Amino acid sequence: MVTTGGTMTDTITPPTDRDSNLVAPAASLLPGLTTGVPGLDAVLGGTLPEYSFNIIAGGPGAGKTTLAQQIMFANASAERPALYFTVLGEPTLKMLRYQRRFSFFKPQTLGAGVHFINLSAEVLSQDLNRVLERIESEVERYQPKIVVVDSFRPINAHGLSRRSADSDHAMGLELFIQNLALSLTTWEVTSFLIGEYNAEEARSPIFTVADGIFWLTQAADRNSTVRKFEVTKVRGQGQMPGMHTFRITDKGVQIFPRIPEQQLRRAPRPPRDKRLQTGVIGLDEMMGGGIPAGDALLLTGPAGSGKTTFATQFIVAGLRDGESAVVVVFEEYPEAYLARARAYDVDLAEQVRAGKLKVIYLRPLDLSVDETLAEISQCVHEIGATRVVIDSLSGFEVALAPTFREDFQESLYRLVGALTAIGTTVVMTSEVVEQNSDMAFTRDKVSFVTDDIIMQRYVEIEGSLRKVLAVVKMRGSAHDLSLRAYEITATGAVMGEYLKDYHGIITGVPSLSMGLRQSGYPGLTAHEWTVLEALIRLRASSVASLVSHLGLLAPEVEQILARFVELDYAMESGTPGKLTYRALAPMSGQ
Repeated sequence: MVTTGGTMTDTITPPTDRDSNLVAPAASLLPGLTTGVPGLDAVLGGTLPEYSFNIIAGGPGAGKTTLAQQIMFANASAERPALYFTVLGEPTLKMLRYQRRFSFFKPQTLGAGVHFINLSAEVLSQDLNRVLERIESEVERYQPKIVVVDSFRPINAHGLSRRSADSDHAMGLELFIQNLALSLTTWEVTSFLIGEYNAEEARSPIFTVADGIFWLTQAADRNSTVRKFEVTKVRGQGQMPGMHTFRITDKGVQIFPRIPEQQLRRAPRPPRDKRLQTGVIGLDEMMGGGIPAGDALLLTGPAGSGKTTFATQFIVAGLRDGESAVVVVFEEYPEAYLARARAYDVDLAEQVRAGKLKVIYLRPLDLSVDETLAEISQCVHEIGATRVVIDSLSGFEVALAPTFREDFQESLYRLVGALTAIGTTVVMTSEVVEQNSDMAFTRDKVSFVTDDIIMQRYVEIEGSLRKVLAVVKMRGSAHDLSLRAYEITATGAVMGEYLKDYHGIITGVPSLSMGLRQSGYPGLTAHEWTVLEALIRLRASSVASLVSHLGLLAPEVEQILARFVELDYAMESGTPGKLTYRALAPMSGQ
């Protein structure tokens, strides 16, 4: 490379056989740098190509300086020093005062692995040759591996201020831009130019010669602000397309890829014949043996119908079998969720302490779906979870930033797809508002993202409000289409009778047809009918068998059976401690 009057030209000669020692294998031509920014390497499609010339562009406060310094501190060392040139954006001392608050900042590397150099004097002189010469001399002096110029735009602005008066100076500015870019691309350094550019200025020659272009934006929508990151160019590798959400915390920048890694490398789906127990006795039978492993199930119903109870029993069943699980709650704090679950025979708080269960609380009003997914995926990976509960989709939608609520279906599709891609079984709850005969299964057309749907609703039977459910959808699996009553007890949900003697159940006000109740066993409560129907189906049963079948407590079952014997609805046989009960046929005329 030859420098003449501040202008550099390159003479490139093709290598000959004598220069074969200078030609590296293809695999080593572009070694990569790990950026140290969570999520960025995935968006780049790999590591950052070493010796690349990159532009970090965006408006004021978008996070450009923080991103550049996070990459620099992750890679700089005494053996591989970095130069950070500051221009007119802010004094170096002031910038360091705030940047050192981030956890990635390494004060011990200042003056050894990281060197800050201020170019204000050269820029204010409006002699662009002096600026370039200073940069070149410092690079020659320190022999860095990383070079950052922050911010490039003030240099550009000072040059443009004289353009209308001095066309020669304008030409000098263009030459300066080209020469600086050429220097950075020909030196064996990985370089970054930071500038306050907008999308309309992307046609500038500086963007043409860049190897990588990163755009950072932030937009306010009502009371929410969302930051987004986009890689529009990376030479030599395929970057992940689209806009990706990012946050700036005390740890620095964290990017949440729009297409998670687990979706790009989908895990083999669990065998379809593997079923997971729901934990609700009787429901597995209706589903043909339980939830197929790797499915996404939607449990939908009105407020108070027991959706959270069913979802919690699904979690408890997995923990009881030695599995790990993740619960994502949006409408209550983890402490409240764990306190409500104390009635189960598995201590959920103890499971949390043992590392078998994680309860995630997500409720900020500017949440992004990618941030949610990153949090869930990290927890799933940490404990090897096979079950995930999202309670509820209604709360999830409210917690999202307004811009993501507009694309809620797409967001949910990506969330569910990423979780099932790693083999987890997902149960989601969603609230629907019933409108009498309107049998709405789901809201906002989200059923397309699910494999299975269980619908819950209220109906009026004999002047009482009853809860019923139906298995509406089981992808690729046979299931019971009957409507069945259930109750929420102190120990969880208990399946009850099949409502085969009623018509018009979906209207909310069913009518009783001539059947078992009218002609056979009058005077029983709904709870007693549940036990009697089980006894009829089993033909003969012990107390222990009924307890196991119905999920009730033994004293409760014994009391109900004693009433059946008293009413001549059942008979008992055997010896004390080994009693067997059999339902009696109804007497004629009753």
